[in-house]
Amino acid sequence: MSMIIKQIAAEIAARPDQVNAAVQLLDEGATVPFIARYRKEVTGGLDDTQLRTLEQRLNYLRELEDRRHVILKTIAEQGKLTATLEKDILAADNKTRLEDLYGPYKAKRRTKGQIAIEGGLLPLADALLADPNLVPEQAAATYINADAGFADVKAVLDGAKYILMERFAEDANLLAKLRRHLAQHAVLKSSVVTGKEAEGAKFRDYFEHTELWKNVPSHRALAMFRGRNEGILNLQLQPDADETSAHASCEQMVASHFDLRQQGRAADAFIRTVVQWTWKVKLHLQLENDLLGELREKAEEEAIAVFARNMKDLLMAAPAGMRATLGLDPGLRTGVKVVVVDQTGKLVANTTIFPHAPQNLWDKSVKTLAAYCKQFKVELIAIGNGTASRETDKLAADVIKLLPEQPLSKIMVSEAGASVYSASELAALEFPDLDVSLRGAVSIGRRLQDPLAELVKIEPKAIGVGQYQHDVNQSLLTKSLDAVVEDCVNAVGVDLNMASVALLARVAGLNKTLAQNIVMYRDSNGRFNQRRDLLKVPRLGPKAFEQAAGFLRISNGSNPLDASAVHPEAYPLVEKILAKHQQPVDAVIGNSSFLKSINPAEFADEHFGIPTITDILKELDKPGRDPRPEFKTAQFKDGVEKLSDLNPGMLLEGVVTNVTNFGAFVDIGVHQDGLVHISSLTDKYVSDPHQVVKAGDIVKVKVLEVEVDRKRIALTMRMDEQPQPKAAGSNKERAAPAKPSGNGARPSTPRQQDNGNAAMGNAFAAALAKLKK
Repeated sequence: MSMIIKQIAAEIAARPDQVNAAVQLLDEGATVPFIARYRKEVTGGLDDTQLRTLEQRLNYLRELEDRRHVILKTIAEQGKLTATLEKDILAADNKTRLEDLYGPYKAKRRTKGQIAIEGGLLPLADALLADPNLVPEQAAATYINADAGFADVKAVLDGAKYILMERFAEDANLLAKLRRHLAQHAVLKSSVVTGKEAEGAKFRDYFEHTELWKNVPSHRALAMFRGRNEGILNLQLQPDADETSAHASCEQMVASHFDLRQQGRAADAFIRTVVQWTWKVKLHLQLENDLLGELREKAEEEAIAVFARNMKDLLMAAPAGMRATLGLDPGLRTGVKVVVVDQTGKLVANTTIFPHAPQNLWDKSVKTLAAYCKQFKVELIAIGNGTASRETDKLAADVIKLLPEQPLSKIMVSEAGASVYSASELAALEFPDLDVSLRGAVSIGRRLQDPLAELVKIEPKAIGVGQYQHDVNQSLLTKSLDAVVEDCVNAVGVDLNMASVALLARVAGLNKTLAQNIVMYRDSNGRFNQRRDLLKVPRLGPKAFEQAAGFLRISNGSNPLDASAVHPEAYPLVEKILAKHQQPVDAVIGNSSFLKSINPAEFADEHFGIPTITDILKELDKPGRDPRPEFKTAQFKDGVEKLSDLNPGMLLEGVVTNVTNFGAFVDIGVHQDGLVHISSLTDKYVSDPHQVVKAGDIVKVKVLEVEVDRKRIALTMRMDEQPQPKAAGSNKERAAPAKPSGNGARPSTPRQQDNGNAAMGNAFAAALAKLKK
């Protein structure tokens, strides 16, 4: 375990004692948010990012250690565990190396080499390898054994060859050398399956594609893997760029590893054949599969990281606040679904209006909405950004004009995932008698009030801010996104008396069952008056209370500290500070000058160190402060409502909806997100678009190109960048696709090979392209 601690410490830039303390807390059932917030002294201040990495690596290395012990035990039981082998196994720092070492000792099906050994050919194989001066045919003649299946010299020599091939191919050190060589020099080649050119047109950029394995970015790798899975592409790994000598270099590495030289001796030709077959038959395909698997794994990890980062930005978007909101889910033929949610998010009214074609009941619809706004003192109008959103935005503008005395604001809201929520079990329980289509309008209205509280009700994958989420490891994706949601929820804090089951279930230390029990207790006994009342909730014990209490808030309760992030375990410390200065808690909360005068070191003891006391004083200064930014909205340009309204050079304001490795997608109010390629984000070099923008940012953009027929828009955030003139036969490579093609392949773009259909060919495209549910 000490080796695991040291390895993790090096990886996360921490001391071993910090890692050891965190591991002990995790093993005791503490959650990452709790440890990061309330156990800073114990871990020496490890933050939530370090702790998440620590937790992930701890699981991997423990699995590795368990596997190591099984392998050592198995080989020892075979009586084959040498001191050197044991040392190598103990030193193996990854699962691949460990399995390579275990390869020769694994129980396996009967191979040709084993059959040859059973036929008595092992001495011949050893002799030919040890003394190449032996004449193979003469030496083999004495080993003919028709009963064992070796009836002639050729069969005997083939048997000896298979014995040596299998021995060479199972040499862990040789495998390590070849892996290192391929990792640096191997070339990934993609080609189209004959006859699939038309069917696989969306993958045309990979019909003849060659790239160094080590340089393939995640989105291109996943695009090619998708093409292979759909039967459009063939993928192969060539050992190096020179096709003529690619295999020869690896064969030479095999020969050199075993010190085999060609010196014109009688058995040299036999040995050369063994070496060639070892590479071509045994190792090439195995290592190709291994490296392609490694490429996919790395690409999936990166895609998951992109998704998680975007998810965090979306969840931590600024809330408009708990104000009465009119939620509009736009539609044409089926009408606009209308709901009103009050300051607490409670549904108080709903209807459907038909302002657009074919009914065209515009004036009637305006009057209906205006009446709702007056009756329920509405302050915000939330408009879903799907079909008919800009038309409905005009409707809302007319409502605002009709009520000049009422402070009303209209905001376009992403409706990504609203339909998923509408049809969910949670929505059915919350609104059993409400039509599914109207539930979506409720979600749109509430997510404007508080994005975090509403989006936690939707499966993270359905919100759609990633790339290739359906192609990656679903278990790892779920774990990663769940961790993001948990961190965001606990960073903001949760109102104990208003939170839904979905939101409470994401609080550190709680789960769905405990969350349901909390809500049932609240429904039966009324609002919680103090945090300690949580211990009365069925099945919520001291451990869950310890983990969760600091993240749960009670406004206007019996203890003002319950509205803050101060943990109940620290209340005695606060009382000690108050007693020392003879101040009541009400006089201290928000009193910046007084709190700054307190010396944290004066109250530090074995239970609470300076970091925790400093956090407590900051919290008392601004109790329950929200870490999310101030609410702002983008102003879409009037008259620009569809692709045909766009012109190159046009300056617009928009909202970043998604950030990928190759750029950012921006909603500019035309039912199609445009792409700002990474090269157009800023006039400085950036390797990661997240260094410049994040989901939810409001940005100024210039239109570079528009392809109405292909529904593609290219944007730039560099105001000095000029639109590119269209060349004859141009593919307009800087434009982003509007509809998901379902392919994930690179677009047909000579200049910009990393954007377009590749980014849009998955679930997030359904949200970003504004396809109406």
